Amino acid sequence: MTEEVELPQAPEEAREVFGECFPEAVRYAELLADAGVKRGLIGPREVPRLWERHLLNCAVLSEVVPEGVTVCDVGSGAGLPGIPLALVRPDLKITLLEPLLRRTNFLQEVVELLGLDHVTVVRGRAEEVLGTLQPVHVVTARAVAPLDRLAGWGVPLLRPYGEMLALKGDTAEEEINGARAALSKLGVVETEVLHVGEGVVDPMSTVVRVVVGESPGGVRFAAKRAKAARVSRTRRRR
Repeated sequence: MTEEVELPQAPEEAREVFGECFPEAVRYAELLADAGVKRGLIGPREVPRLWERHLLNCAVLSEVVPEGVTVCDVGSGAGLPGIPLALVRPDLKITLLEPLLRRTNFLQEVVELLGLDHVTVVRGRAEEVLGTLQPVHVVTARAVAPLDRLAGWGVPLLRPYGEMLALKGDTAEEEINGARAALSKLGVVETEVLHVGEGVVDPMSTVVRVVVGESPGGVRFAAKRAKAARVSRTRRRR
C-alpha cells in the first residue's frame, strides 16, 4: 500500500515563476502527488519537496532556453523538466519522449488536463526515433544517465548548431571532464556549466549546456539518421 503524504502549499516563488499558469502548475503538482506516486513515477518521500526540488528546479531551466524553439525532453518520465518548462514557456514546441507505456499514459493525461496544446507525447527511445522525429533546436533531460551516455541519446536528435541542456548536480564539471572524448565524437563543439534560478531555488539549478556543430551526433549518426529518413519515406509511399 502506498503511503499517503500531503502536498505542501505552493511557495510564493511558484506564483511568480508560473504566472498565469500557476493554477495549472498546482494541478500538475497534485497529479504528481496522487497518481504520480500511486503509479510509481515518483517516490512518496518526494512529495514534501515537490515544489522546490522538482517543479521550480525544472521551471527555471527556461532562463537558458531560446525563444520560440523546438524542444525534445528525453526520458521525460513524469514530465520533468518538460511540463514545468511548457507551463512557463508557451512559445516553445515541446516533445516529451519516454519509452515506458505507464509513463506516456500519465504524460498524455497531464497534457490533456492542463490544456498544453504546444506539447506532444511520443513513446519511444531516443535511438528508435532518430530519423523519424524532426531534429530539434534543444534537447532537455534530467537525472536520466551520466553525461556521456545521455549525450549519445540526446545529441543526435538535435539540428545543426543545436544544444542539449541537462539538469545535473554538484558533479557537473567532473562529468564534462570525463565525457570530453565521447562528446567530441558526437560533434560537440562547446560545453559549459550554468546556474539558473537565482532567488527562486536554493541551491540554484545546475545545467550542463552542450552545443553541437554542423553534424549532431558525428558521422556515424548522420548515416543512421539518413537511413532512418529513407525508411520513413518508403513507408509513407506504401
